[in-house]
Amino acid sequence: MDTTHAAPEETEAWVVAQPGPVGTARPGPLVWERRPLSAPGPQEILVEVEACGVCRTDLHLAEGDLAPRVARCSPGHEVVGRVRAAGPAVEEFTVGDRAGVAWLARTCGSCGYCRTGRENLCPDSRYTGWDRHGGYARHVVADARFAYRLPEGPPAEELAPLLCAGIIGYRALERAELPPGGLLGIYGFGASAHLTAQLALARGARVAAFTRGAAARRLALELGAEFAGDSSDPPPEPLDAAVLFAPAGGLVPVALAALDRGGALAVAGIHLSDIPPLDYQRHLFQERTLRSVTANTRADGRAYLAEATRTRPVVHVRRYPLRHADAALGDLTAGRVTGVAVLVPE
Repeated sequence: MDTTHAAPEETEAWVVAQPGPVGTARPGPLVWERRPLSAPGPQEILVEVEACGVCRTDLHLAEGDLAPRVARCSPGHEVVGRVRAAGPAVEEFTVGDRAGVAWLARTCGSCGYCRTGRENLCPDSRYTGWDRHGGYARHVVADARFAYRLPEGPPAEELAPLLCAGIIGYRALERAELPPGGLLGIYGFGASAHLTAQLALARGARVAAFTRGAAARRLALELGAEFAGDSSDPPPEPLDAAVLFAPAGGLVPVALAALDRGGALAVAGIHLSDIPPLDYQRHLFQERTLRSVTANTRADGRAYLAEATRTRPVVHVRRYPLRHADAALGDLTAGRVTGVAVLVPE
């Protein structure tokens, strides 16, 4: 049923201040403003935001490492909320449903990548909080075909991080090809890492965490890691696989050197500082593999959310009022967030 008449005409949101045309200037700090809100299109839903996770990608956007692709873009792609209006062609949701709006916002559906189950590589892919306005707002409009039906029971602030931190960790773990019962090294232990560690442990793996923060090391041990050391520490034994979550290219040779023969390192971030030169014999020989992780497919999202429903990961949440999003990003920059920061409308 077409319920687009129910859409409010404006909303409040944080936007990345950006003087000049899109992509030509370094973005400035976030600004809180009121803006017009378009009614959802035929295949879109309007979601009233209940919670939005704070991702390091949002920080890269605000600090200028990523240039926004839409003027005065609202960050945020871990959105949980209620459908308040839906376009006439929407089949996946009705008004009142709980919906999750994640990073992947649209693909072309017709290219070779899309046709072969690799829609994350679609050249015409679009992303929430980068190509279109995201969840640092009271409302967000999303393509219903790329949103997720969410369970009613868990609190919104515990579901929100699953929509990116959880899903991208799932794909990174798949890319790392950890053998059954193997030892997984995790470099950086923030939002995505603490969920990925629990996913690996639930699958019967062992986990070694490497991170600078003492609080993060304590959290890793509390969650079941058998080792937690500094980012540059050697592992207790060679790693069967590893995932790099920290956006530090300098850790790539460190992690590769820690791999056992045949091991793979998956780099999970959208942004990475420069990688130092690699030594073939030390870092790549004996069939060690270096892989990137590029977004995710909707199949990844559905598979991870189903697995998370079964395993019920402990989500370590630090809540911030929506109006304090700038403070949340500041705390993330300074390393004061253990687990994941989540914005909740007041």
